[in-house]
Amino acid sequence: MGETLSPDWSGALARAQAHAPFLARALERQPLLAEWLAAGDAEAAFAFARAHGTHEDTATALRRERLALATVLAIGDLAGAFPLAQVVSALTGFADRALDRAIRTAITERTEEASAAGMIALALGKQGAGELNYSSDIDPILLYDPATLPRRAKDDPGEAANRYARRVVALLSENTPDGYVLRVDLRLRPASEVSPLAVSRGAALAHYQGAALAWERAAFIRARAAAGDIAAGEAFLEEIGPFVWRSHLDFGAIEEIRELTRRIRDSHDGPATPGPGFDVKRGRGGIREIEFFAQTHQLIHGGRDPSLRVRGTRAALDALARAERISPEDADTLGTGYDRLRAIEHRLQMVHDRQTHALPDGAALDNVARLDGLADGAALIAELTALTARTGSIYEQLIGVRAAPVTAVAQASDLATRLAELGFADPAALAKRIEGWSEGRFACLRTPQALRAFAALQPLLIAAMAASDDPMRAITRWESILERVPSAITLFQLLAAQPVLLDRLVATLTLAPVLSDELARRPELLDTLLDRDALDLPGETAAIMARMEAKAARRDYEALLDAIRVVTGEVRFALGVQLIEGLADPLAIARALSRLAEAALALAMQGAVREFESKHGRIPGGELLVLGLGRLGGGALTHASDLDIVYLFTGDFAARSDGERPLGATQYFNRLASRVSAALSVPTAQGALYEVDTRLRPQGNQGPLAVSCEAFAKYQREAAWTWEHMALARARVLAGSPAARAQLDAILAEVIRAPRDAASLRTAVVEMRERMAQHKQPGGALDAKLLRGGLVDCEFIVQFLQLRGLDANGAPLAHSQPAALDPDLSVAITALVEAGLLPPEIVPAHELMSRMLVAGRLLAPDGKEPPACGAQAMARACGMADYDALLHKFAKARQSVGGVWKAILGTDIVDVKQETTR
Repeated sequence: MGETLSPDWSGALARAQAHAPFLARALERQPLLAEWLAAGDAEAAFAFARAHGTHEDTATALRRERLALATVLAIGDLAGAFPLAQVVSALTGFADRALDRAIRTAITERTEEASAAGMIALALGKQGAGELNYSSDIDPILLYDPATLPRRAKDDPGEAANRYARRVVALLSENTPDGYVLRVDLRLRPASEVSPLAVSRGAALAHYQGAALAWERAAFIRARAAAGDIAAGEAFLEEIGPFVWRSHLDFGAIEEIRELTRRIRDSHDGPATPGPGFDVKRGRGGIREIEFFAQTHQLIHGGRDPSLRVRGTRAALDALARAERISPEDADTLGTGYDRLRAIEHRLQMVHDRQTHALPDGAALDNVARLDGLADGAALIAELTALTARTGSIYEQLIGVRAAPVTAVAQASDLATRLAELGFADPAALAKRIEGWSEGRFACLRTPQALRAFAALQPLLIAAMAASDDPMRAITRWESILERVPSAITLFQLLAAQPVLLDRLVATLTLAPVLSDELARRPELLDTLLDRDALDLPGETAAIMARMEAKAARRDYEALLDAIRVVTGEVRFALGVQLIEGLADPLAIARALSRLAEAALALAMQGAVREFESKHGRIPGGELLVLGLGRLGGGALTHASDLDIVYLFTGDFAARSDGERPLGATQYFNRLASRVSAALSVPTAQGALYEVDTRLRPQGNQGPLAVSCEAFAKYQREAAWTWEHMALARARVLAGSPAARAQLDAILAEVIRAPRDAASLRTAVVEMRERMAQHKQPGGALDAKLLRGGLVDCEFIVQFLQLRGLDANGAPLAHSQPAALDPDLSVAITALVEAGLLPPEIVPAHELMSRMLVAGRLLAPDGKEPPACGAQAMARACGMADYDALLHKFAKARQSVGGVWKAILGTDIVDVKQETTR
């Protein structure tokens, strides 16, 4: 650790008086302040500055406080007493106070009201980030709310707001004998070329939600409600949050930002390297490039990672490093460089209080260097040359430096040779096909920057595809992506820079047809592959519902249905990637898929009910319930699962609804149930959602879609088959009020716990399984569901024990082991083991085969053995070292289940050994 140096107040004063005419004059005009600074009494100096701000005249008070504060901060900065963060924070705090006082003064002068309600000042740029420099202008956006803005009765709200805006600019920017306060630039407001100085809140909202440009997204990363009606400003920023922080990677917008920064660098006509005329803000490796580096990464990742939504540049770099979006070394290099460049910027501006960023020449350059404490201008140039070389090279990795034009692919003959080496069939034809990608076929490959980026990716991509199970499928799906994305430079660079992402993409394109087809149809899902946070398991049902609601672009039924489909597709895709990559346990994925479906069902039902009630009203005392069965009832879906549901309703079936178009209760709830099914299954512009299967309702397809709870209970008591009661063992109420849920739960409990003759039940279960085995043949050697000794047999064993309802001592299971009646098979099996009704080895057997089912629906959807990479992915998902180990474990699991079946149901499962060794 180096020693902490004491502030050199006398040296700072001497350098200021010798090398900064503005500071010398300021000290001469404020002799008492000079005495406090010479004594090193910073607290007294700040108090002196604050006292100047108490003058009753706003213009005078702000100018005098600004001069005093600028003097204190400059001397303290030169003395080493105030770090950069303190200097820029104090300058920003003063700008906020000045802007707020100017707004209140403008309103008071016109209305005699002291309130700033309805007049909003959003700070952008360095003010928004809390990083104002020594002689900076401010870039606020002034908004107003016509409903709350103070004004004279005869004043139009828009005219009043713009009168206030003009007065604010005058109060802050006009030069008087006391100087100026702040230069105000209002050109960042929406559509500044045609809009007034102050824009209505509604017009601004419409602009940012529909017409804003990409650079405005970048600007709003640092936006902050700084003055006036702060609460209203914060509410506005929250409302446009989705515009700034998008949940998916907007490659086109990112490219616009990158291209903007390229144009800024290319259009800068100053020296490219430090020397006289070099601009420390706009030059290579300068302040602006470091800011854009941080902001571009924030735009890419901040939509999914809230920890990156910080305003300050140094804070953003640190947050990006903590989140492992950039290396700690780059963050340190850029952050340290940024602080030093900002300090040099301050020295340039202290000399004459001018907003300059360019190094002077000759004696003036030596003067700036000596103000900073360096020996001469040469020392300053040498330091800046090394610094900007480091920061500039990091920035160029982001944007891609301009170089001589290159082609995206090698010559066709060279490419064909390489394709042949990689094992592709007909390499000459394939080379010609690949060569065509860069010849204008795809919009995303029509710029020099895109071609250069793809040239770096292409050999890596082709090699990765060649190593996959289905290279040609990967190529075809990749072409579908290229066809649909408008811009892909960022995508190409990310894939080339991170081999793990490239491997993930190729795995997605080849291992799971469901995922590759969805990615080809919706290339925006690419950000799921690229964003680490997108591959976390989703939260609870309520959190997923909130995400769906937030996604809706409008507050209407169609927008809600679209949002449900978009989020469901995103989450299902992410869960699929997690599965094939082995990033999460298939059992956890199954539970997550169930939570996702429950969220979609709940929201779709809410929306359908609102729409239906708007026309038909409500049934007094009645409501629609949804009962989930099968894997949905058990809370463990796969990617191929239908939603097995039964609709029920409560209340008087003879009642009528109270709306404009009344309906009888039975017709009402049947039509409503049909609407809910349509909300879940009918494709919209965003695609399909789920297949809904309602055949498990009373009387199946011959019965009404929705029945009353009373009719349901009567049917189950008097007419239902044993298999229908077995199905109810996995039933769970998914939608309904607490009272209605309790009513239906009581009916289910009555059905499940009803006394049954064990022998008759055993015979019915065995016969039913034999009929199923005859009519539903296993798809292949990996069909963990239908193969004898598989999951269906597990489920039948559990349901037999649940319906028999007795523990090992003959006592009711509902009393001695209530968890044994849980619709979740995993919970029920564990409880039945604890009750002594099942052997412990059935638990790992059931878990293995459940994992195989979930993984197999993606990797081996037909139940047959997948190709080599798919087989390894299947083994990895199931926690096995390799595919042979998986097959061995699967055979043992089926044998275990076969033994349990024999012990409990008294019959042999036919050909278990033959089937597993065949």
